[in-house]
Amino acid sequence: MAKRNGGGMDPFGDGLSRRSFLGVGLGALAGLTLGRRLAPLAFGQAAVEEAKSAVAAGRPAARAKSVILLWMWGGPSHLDTFDPKPEAGDAYCGPLKKPIETNVAGIRISELLPLMAKQADKYSIIRSMTHGNSGHESATYIMQTCSMPSDLSYPAIGAVVAYEFQTGKRYTGPLPPFITLTSSPGRFSEAGFLGPNYRSFTTGGDPAAKEFNIQGLVLPHDMTDQRVQNRQEMLQAVNTLGVRDKNDPGLSPMSEYQRRAWELMRGEAPQVFNLSTEPEELRKSYGMNRFGQSCLAARRLVEKGVPFVTITSGGWDTHKENFEQMRKLSPVLDAGFATLLSDLAARGLLESTIVVWTGEFGRTPKIDPSPPWGGGRGHYGDCFSVVVAGGGFKGGQVLGSSDGKGEKVKERPVYPWDLSGTMYQLLGIDINGKLPSSLGGMAASVMPPLPPGTKSGGLLKELVA
Repeated sequence: MAKRNGGGMDPFGDGLSRRSFLGVGLGALAGLTLGRRLAPLAFGQAAVEEAKSAVAAGRPAARAKSVILLWMWGGPSHLDTFDPKPEAGDAYCGPLKKPIETNVAGIRISELLPLMAKQADKYSIIRSMTHGNSGHESATYIMQTCSMPSDLSYPAIGAVVAYEFQTGKRYTGPLPPFITLTSSPGRFSEAGFLGPNYRSFTTGGDPAAKEFNIQGLVLPHDMTDQRVQNRQEMLQAVNTLGVRDKNDPGLSPMSEYQRRAWELMRGEAPQVFNLSTEPEELRKSYGMNRFGQSCLAARRLVEKGVPFVTITSGGWDTHKENFEQMRKLSPVLDAGFATLLSDLAARGLLESTIVVWTGEFGRTPKIDPSPPWGGGRGHYGDCFSVVVAGGGFKGGQVLGSSDGKGEKVKERPVYPWDLSGTMYQLLGIDINGKLPSSLGGMAASVMPPLPPGTKSGGLLKELVA
């Protein structure tokens, strides 16, 4: 998780506050933070070249170019969103007894999602997702990495996509290949054994604010070009390592990292995050809130070719007063998600952009009315819903089903690795390809080996167009 230090947000978790940001000088920060993200991996250039060859030789044809992951931190209730069960009675559905028809015959979703009901032809609902784990930390790891916990810390899907796209030269843009809006999901190491160079760039800030201040990217308003040049010259003057750069293979990349970091801060990146250039009506359609404007920012990022964008939405851990919270959260989700799908489709981007909506698990189908929960729902990893769209996924489909009370998978169980394997194939990533382990070489596979006895429902062929 990003930490606070001296009042400033530190998206890299290094304890570097805004005050120290200005104190050390922007050029130094470029070398110490963004430069770190631009550095080659620690396992060496030989492994990188081997990875390039493997990708070039075995990568399937790509349908998708980008992924937008809508991460509902805390775990949303499937009964209150995409798998309503009014017939189960008050003990399960509570006051949400009138699910609405969508624009696809036979598909009903929560009455709290009227805008999503009009977009059902663009997405498919998986109503049989399961992994059986109901702990935040372990379930987050399972859903983000699509692997079971083991001695080897696997990277999140976003880190794998960033690695594959960069080593395969499929993405060479100036923006980081893996970006999170606006706060880290936390609870696990998203880069895993790939190392810190493949961590997500977490923006911080609030895209709904008057100014979306991206941590580490946006220069202070009084930082003129002349002041920037003066600071760069000062940094060069005091940088005693600079005299060794040309002859030291371990230090020679430093100037290149700084150059690219400065280009990132002063180039198009700040403009990508400048949402004020969008039509006001469109911004309002997304919702003038953190989640809605993050969805708009994500659309702008995939337009620029960024391979993986995560949007983190909190508040879904509804142990207490579940229905009160759902009435607050659902309109925000509805506007942002529905407008994202329609906007991507209108721009011809949905066919090349995978959109996934999920949390770490679902919530207990049976409501807990006892104090202090007051009608809350607990953690539930046995059966929950996931929504997928775009990038080769069909729209207007339902895969799998839960039983009459939403407690168990009834038909076609889907496991996290079934989802990730399908996503990798749509992205043109060889699921049998290799990844560099933390000790170097190419020892780990893209698809993690499943522990003995772990089940799989198979790739989601039913949902691939």
